[in-house]
Amino acid sequence: MIILASNSPRRKELLSGLGIDFRVLVIPGIDESYPADMPAEEIAEYIATKKSVPYQVEGTDNIVITADTVVVCEGEVMGKPADEADARRMLRRLSGRTHQVYTGVCIKRSGGEKHFSVCTDVTFKELSDGEIQHYVEVYKPFDKAGAYGIQEWIGYVGITGIRGSYYNVMGLPVQRVYEVLVCSSGLPRR
Repeated sequence: MIILASNSPRRKELLSGLGIDFRVLVIPGIDESYPADMPAEEIAEYIATKKSVPYQVEGTDNIVITADTVVVCEGEVMGKPADEADARRMLRRLSGRTHQVYTGVCIKRSGGEKHFSVCTDVTFKELSDGEIQHYVEVYKPFDKAGAYGIQEWIGYVGITGIRGSYYNVMGLPVQRVYEVLVCSSGLPRR
């Protein structure tokens, strides 16, 4: 049994795209803090691994997948915005710049775990205040790292370049997840 330990509708959609059976099970209240001096590129993998701790898999055939995504722009780590003002601030910061999206994943099963992080570079055009305001008001990106979803309107009109996995920016590097599941967990290669 594969368990996706995430409430993210995007992660559910992406894992479904692999054509594997899974169920969603989320243990609430997991601490997602990280050490203040941790390098930005390590944060998402650290949190994803930390999220896996409460899930017991020993003595079962269960495989638990946890993930976390952070956006990093010129050294600033951006998680989910606190409110509309914070979302607008984040989008202004990303405007006209290239930033990195890190998604960390932990795949835990009886006998061990594999964890990794995938990075994608994303470039935004200069966004107008009107575009930022429209996006925040209409799409309410408060559950998204960096205050945007690449698959939404702002991605259509604002992203001028991407280097790496598009799906990683959505929240789950499914190609890498598939390879780990096939290589370490016995999932049949299709």
